[in-house]
Parts: sequence; C-alpha cells; structure tokens
Amino acid sequence: MSTDDNQPDWGTLAEKFDLWAPHIAPVGDALLAALDAQPGEHILDLASGTGEPALTLAKRQPLVKITGTDAAAGMVQVAARKASEQQLDNLSFQTMAAEALSFPDDHFDRLSCRFGVMLFADPAAGLQQMVRVLKPGGRCVLAVWDTLAGMTAVHWTQQVFKNRIPESEQPAVDKIVSMSGGVLEKLLAQAGFVGIETQVNRFEYQFSDFDAYWQNCVDSAIMKQQLDALKTEQLDEVRSAFAELAAPYQTADGLVIPHEYRLAIAIK
Repeated sequence: MSTDDNQPDWGTLAEKFDLWAPHIAPVGDALLAALDAQPGEHILDLASGTGEPALTLAKRQPLVKITGTDAAAGMVQVAARKASEQQLDNLSFQTMAAEALSFPDDHFDRLSCRFGVMLFADPAAGLQQMVRVLKPGGRCVLAVWDTLAGMTAVHWTQQVFKNRIPESEQPAVDKIVSMSGGVLEKLLAQAGFVGIETQVNRFEYQFSDFDAYWQNCVDSAIMKQQLDALKTEQLDEVRSAFAELAAPYQTADGLVIPHEYRLAIAIK
C-alpha cells in the first residue's frame, strides 16, 4: 500500500496492525463462510495484511492450500512469520500488488479479499487480475467498507480532523468508501465476473470504555499522520472531540461502535 492518497504506511504499521485484528475478525468469519473452500482446492487471499483471514482458513482446513499476497512487504513479513510459528505448511505469503499478479491464468479455485479492493492503487485493474487467475467457475468473495454513514469510527475521524489539519494530511475517507453506491458491483461486472451478489453486514468494535478505544488508536498508529499534523495544544482538544462523539455509544457493557461493510460474491 502507498501513502500517496493519505493512507497510512501499511508496511510501517505491520507490527501494530494486529491491535485491530480482534475487532474485524467477524468480517473474516463471514468471508470464509461465503468462500466455502473445499479440501484439495487452492485459494488466493489478496491484501492479506498480517495474515487474516488466510491464517484462520489454513488452521480450519489443513487440506486446503492457500497463497496470500499483499503489496506491503512489512505486512507479508509479519504474516509469513505467523504461518511459520504456527507450522501451517498449507499456507504461504508473497509480496505482490493486486494489479500485477504473477500467477498463471486459471490458477486458483477460489479467491478472497478482506478490506483490500477499495485501497488498491487501481481497483479495476486488480479485479481484472482476479478474474484472470481464477479458474472458470471459480468463486470470488470480497469484503469492502460501504458508506461513510455506516463506518462510525471513520466518520469520527472525518468530523474531528476536517478543520484542524491541512487537506494533504486528512484521512483517506474518499478512498475507504470508494466502493459504495454500486461502484463495486459495476467494477466486478466490467472485470468479467457474473452471478454477482452483495449484501450489507454489520459488526461492532467493542472496548471497555473510550480510554481503551483511544489507546488502541494511538498504539496502533492508525491515525499517526493526522495526530502528527496537529499543534501540541490541539491534542487534548482532539481527544475530547473524539470522546464527545463516542459518548452515545457507551453502554453498560462497554463502548460498542457499530460498523457496516459490504460482502460480495462473484463467479468467473
């Protein structure tokens, strides 16, 4: 991943990204259920990040072979280390951009991608590559962020930073929500997929309280670019602004932050 469009530097964040892994795990579970991988099949997981959901699939189905890729070398290093430590011989990772897959045509039985397509440098080219490397009849399952209204925490970042930091340092909200409004379905069809089905699913970030959520944001460095762009005297103000937005989501069971994403299934 690049930072040209205000995305975080995913390679640098690799060691810290797993702080978010438990919170987005439900998306991986839904994706794997829709993928429905079968013994003996070869699966391609694109934009694997630090390894999920490929690691989970490899553990659940030892007779399935999985190849994971990511454009960020730092992410791939972390993912490969996990696979080695967990002795998952049916899983390997490679550094590779989705727009330039080096695999042969008609190579994989199924393909998965969690929260990657909207961040590709060229989503249309990435989807075309997916079609190319899938076998005829192969299933592609994608999860993408949907509308800004359904992405509570991301909406907070837009609201808080909008008038506080330069445009060049703003979070990449437009990129994150770029597959909403029918865009994903259109790109899938243009790439050559058929039988396209999508649905909006909901899951929640859960923290004990706002302090725990904020600490996770800081420790994971997911907003480092934006926080670094603030003046020192703005830091407390920004934290308070986030806390005010989060207050309605505090429950007796902790801070519960709802999010929506779109799950797509398509066939070559």
